[in-house]
Amino acid sequence: MTGYREKLSPAVWLIVAIGLFLPASMLIFLPLSIPLGVAVGLVLWWGSVAILWAFAPSISVDERGVQAGRARIDHSLLGTLEVFRKEDARAQRGVSLDARAWLVITPWIDPVLKITVIDDQDPTPYWLVSCKNPEKFQAAFEQARSAT
Repeated sequence: MTGYREKLSPAVWLIVAIGLFLPASMLIFLPLSIPLGVAVGLVLWWGSVAILWAFAPSISVDERGVQAGRARIDHSLLGTLEVFRKEDARAQRGVSLDARAWLVITPWIDPVLKITVIDDQDPTPYWLVSCKNPEKFQAAFEQARSAT
């Protein structure tokens, strides 16, 4: 059984934007030393990128179920999977969002998956998950559900 796994790693624009630590630290440390400012800026930049990368959540689907971040749920407890993009995705993350939903969303990934939870014991109505390749996730989801 082939599944799907994806790490919701930070976007390139975010890594570049964090690079603003370099000129900011140079301005702060300019009275002391320009090399010190560059060194502090680089350490802050690399450290921030490393933290974003290390703590980026992952999503996966396999024959056992779906995992989003730290949560895992069996296929038998899941209903439909819907894909939302652009304005529809923004609405799902905003005005249409149910406060009880399980969220694994990132602002730098536009498409979101809405996976309905049909477990009567679970107060969570659905999972809302960011996904870079929703078609691949959906194909693996359907394949795993048909196999069980």
